[in-house]
Amino acid sequence: MANMSLEKIMMPEQDPNVRNKNFEEVSLGYTPEMAIEEATRCLNCKHKPCVAGCPVNIKIPEFISLVVQGDFEGAYKKITEDSSLPAVCGRVCPQESQCEGVCVRGIKGEPVAIGRLERFVADYHMNSEHEKPQKPQSNGKKVAVIGAGPSGLTCAGDLAKLGYEVTIFEAFHTAGGVLVYGIPEFRLPKKIVHKEIDGLKDLGVTIMTNMVIGKVLSVDEIISMGYEAVFIGSGAGLPQFLGIPGESSVGVYSANEFLTRINLMKAYLEGYNTPINKSKSIAVVGGGNVAMDAARCAKRLGAEHVYIVYRRSMEEMPARKEEVHHAMEEGIEFKLLCNPEKIVADEKGFVTGLECVKMELGEPDASGRRRPIAVEGSEFVLDVDSVIMALGTSPNPLIRSTTEGIEANKRGCLIVDENMKTTKDAVYAGGDAVTGAATVILAMGAGKIAANSIHEYLQNK
Repeated sequence: MANMSLEKIMMPEQDPNVRNKNFEEVSLGYTPEMAIEEATRCLNCKHKPCVAGCPVNIKIPEFISLVVQGDFEGAYKKITEDSSLPAVCGRVCPQESQCEGVCVRGIKGEPVAIGRLERFVADYHMNSEHEKPQKPQSNGKKVAVIGAGPSGLTCAGDLAKLGYEVTIFEAFHTAGGVLVYGIPEFRLPKKIVHKEIDGLKDLGVTIMTNMVIGKVLSVDEIISMGYEAVFIGSGAGLPQFLGIPGESSVGVYSANEFLTRINLMKAYLEGYNTPINKSKSIAVVGGGNVAMDAARCAKRLGAEHVYIVYRRSMEEMPARKEEVHHAMEEGIEFKLLCNPEKIVADEKGFVTGLECVKMELGEPDASGRRRPIAVEGSEFVLDVDSVIMALGTSPNPLIRSTTEGIEANKRGCLIVDENMKTTKDAVYAGGDAVTGAATVILAMGAGKIAANSIHEYLQNK
């Protein structure tokens, strides 16, 4: 019988005043009893809107039914029919705007906690004794994947299951892309990412690190090495800035650099000598998930005051509500309807403040959000010694500038058709390299489409 409670089963968390001083995971996960109780809230709808709401079309009611039965390993196998990274997705997907956003239970009350259940199932599998997946029989065809982020890992995993010999070329010294350099440890522990990647290696995927494509090898050279198709999932790692006076001052970071130093280069650990400015007062400019991540990291590094400076109101803020809620609990201070105009520095070039102007909201702009308008005479200076710009990223031009026949739009994003094929024969692309900075699950969805397209292309070749 369905559990008709209007509320989700709460997931245990660290106390805010404890967790804002450490980098351990904030959310502690469901127990088996909690998972079964929450799973009984699913009505197993006939039309399954949650499946259509998932970019990789996980069979959500089916895996939840297995959780109700206590068959957690079976639930894991059901999820992995469609997703190569369930432990990741259960933690960082914006379920509230996707699968849970269309859940029938959300009409009167809270939707089923699909993300929490996915996380539980994946963690149960990782912490249990089980056989490694069998490497599929090779079909003799080689495919290259550029970039070991969510899109590339998904494409590689799906192709490996079909028998392709897949090699991933990764620019960094470790695989994972934004999962390891962008998302903090307290939201996504790196051991989780590495275990997911180990599962792909068990399927036969080869990962070559320190391979900056466009420098070490070109796309054309990869093709000449016998790879019959190439997928580009190189992400969007080029940070954007405001172009205001003072941005070259000492103490100004892009969020990309700041988070990479903390996450990939382990600046938060005592045994690492990663250079990073541990400031007393920091302004983070932006209102997305990356801004929340940067602000919460800065707090954990010991900053007394961390401000989110955002030019619109809380209602227009693009970050996940859960991330905003956690940030507020942890003592992050929100300066809303404020727009930076100048970074103030001393005679030695070190940041001493951020000059802002107060804003008010006018009519909606092209994005549908109300346009911020400066309030005359409302300028003020926020007393900070560091500024982090979390304004989004765009694709690095290295691959497209070294590959003949591949085209990009004016934003530098690779142009693809509905099958994720680029303008170059046998070359496909997906994720942030195509869309610009977006979500992990959308990148995975693109990798999945590309894998299907590459399979069809090579079968018909």
